[in-house]
Amino acid sequence: MVYRRAVGTVVMELERARELARAALANLELNRQRLDDLNVYPVPDGDTGTNLTLTVRSIVAAIESSDADRPETLAQEITRASLLGSRGNSGVIFSQIVRGFAQVAGEHEQMDAPVLAQAFRSASDTAYGALRNPVEGTILTVIREMAEEGEQPDVQELLPDAFLGRMVVRGEQAVARTPELLDKLRDAGVVDAGGAGLLEIVRGLAAGVSGESIATVEIAGETVGVDAIHQELSRYRYCTTFVVVGDDLNAEWLERELGQMGDSLIVVGDASALKVHVHTDDHAAAIALGSSLGEVLEREVADMHEQTREREERLAAVLSAGDLRTGVVAVAPGQGNKEIFESFVGSRVIEGGQTMNPSTAEILEAIEATPAPAVVVLPNNSNVILSAEEAARHASKPVRVVHSRSVAAGLAAIGRYVPSLSPEDNETLMIEVLAQVATGEVTRASRDAEIDGVAAREGEWLGLVDERAVVSGEDFEAVAEEVVERALEGGKGLLTLVTGDEELEIEPLVARISARHPDLEVEVHRGGQPHYPLLVLAE
Repeated sequence: MVYRRAVGTVVMELERARELARAALANLELNRQRLDDLNVYPVPDGDTGTNLTLTVRSIVAAIESSDADRPETLAQEITRASLLGSRGNSGVIFSQIVRGFAQVAGEHEQMDAPVLAQAFRSASDTAYGALRNPVEGTILTVIREMAEEGEQPDVQELLPDAFLGRMVVRGEQAVARTPELLDKLRDAGVVDAGGAGLLEIVRGLAAGVSGESIATVEIAGETVGVDAIHQELSRYRYCTTFVVVGDDLNAEWLERELGQMGDSLIVVGDASALKVHVHTDDHAAAIALGSSLGEVLEREVADMHEQTREREERLAAVLSAGDLRTGVVAVAPGQGNKEIFESFVGSRVIEGGQTMNPSTAEILEAIEATPAPAVVVLPNNSNVILSAEEAARHASKPVRVVHSRSVAAGLAAIGRYVPSLSPEDNETLMIEVLAQVATGEVTRASRDAEIDGVAAREGEWLGLVDERAVVSGEDFEAVAEEVVERALEGGKGLLTLVTGDEELEIEPLVARISARHPDLEVEVHRGGQPHYPLLVLAE
């Protein structure tokens, strides 16, 4: 923590503490964006680097303003600053690593390798002990392996700068192994962001002790690819953190009550101050529980679903920048739908749909107009597929036609589009998602007919799910609700409703669906398509 060079030891000294804290922060700042990009666990909200940076900034601010004259006092100030200033899951766990380290550091005027080893062991044990369900392959694994390295006999004979150098080497090895321990990391092809962040903090400290300059380090195997971009949304929406201060705070009660409201729960601290982190859909109720015990401070609520989308858009843009291998041609009716498809890099949109199918020549013209050397076509209507395939045969560039049979299916498919990938890879991703989604449509019967066993009179509402008629009737909301419920079968988590060019009230429908499925995320877009007042996509 606080070091002045001595023979075989480091000596506690306030100004030196400031220098080392600044070095740790500087190195973390250099790697902040990379850590955000790596972040897929526990949820892909892309904020691990930011949260760790803000946590360390709180520690640095505390040391900068401190006038502590004893190691114990400074250690207490650092512990409290890390607790109160911790952000997100990674920041709260890191605050416990700091707490354990500071407990040992505060007891010593001088720290040689054996004392540093005790501090790392205390950091690891404290972090593991603070969590109800410790998960390997995370920041916990990295601090534990560093502690184990510090306890090796040959390491305990080193000078402090060499000791920390060994911590960095073991940390690099531990971070590289995290995908072997956590399936979500392996599937995404990345290492754990929290563990990588801890490594950069220790690397910064090591540089500060040895007097080396801070520089960006290239880490092999940390390239963020498409598998790391397209990740499942968190079950819960809001990452909620806050501090409760008071007297005789009951951490066990608070943890038990919050455990019924969400996941990724951490409640740490002592009887006078508790730091809470929880993923929940009802952040107000979570904070209210804290308020029932004492005064709530430092509250922060982040929409993880929005963070995930922002992360996906940012990383997709990075991947595609200067490397546009595949474009998209989409057929879409309605101005709103057109704008959605056009928002993707390398896309061309043809106005068309039911009763206004584009010609083969129009599709071919759009294919040739894309700047990409290859193209994926999304017909978004069963009647357009043959024309799209004919256009593909006459194109001067490779073309893949994905059989998206509705605008809703097309929206699901283009959500997996990555401009920097080949048309074959894009086609594979799109087909995979189409196999997992359900689509629905609500339209009016143009004549008396029986379709798929469903009788409908001219002018009645007709509901279809995956292109098959399932319900008809005079009440739009009843028909729409049945279509939605059928589409949601099988445990879907995201419902997208796309309204057409008719002015229909769908808020009551959304309210009823949300009440019946409290864990379901519902999005509404104005597509403006004719003939189909409502399109449904369930993922």
